[in-house]
Amino acid sequence: MNPAPLTILYFAWLRERAGRSEEQLTPPETVRTIADLITWLSQRSAGHAAAFAHTATIRCAINQEFCDPSAAIKPGDEIAFFPPVTGG
Repeated sequence: MNPAPLTILYFAWLRERAGRSEEQLTPPETVRTIADLITWLSQRSAGHAAAFAHTATIRCAINQEFCDPSAAIKPGDEIAFFPPVTGG
């Protein structure tokens, strides 16, 4: 039985560079953290590589909870990537 895929969401300029707003993917078992996922996604296409070229400017969330790149992921999680949010 295959594990549940991740739902990956891209916002703002990440969406533009990746060429999609959402995708469902099942990464290899070696992908265990957000940082691992970013590395794996960066290798999927030139658009993904461009989206993740400057990881210091990317924020992420797992299941709508802010997290850092060392956070663990599990099958079925929703992972969102977005630029820094500013308030006003």
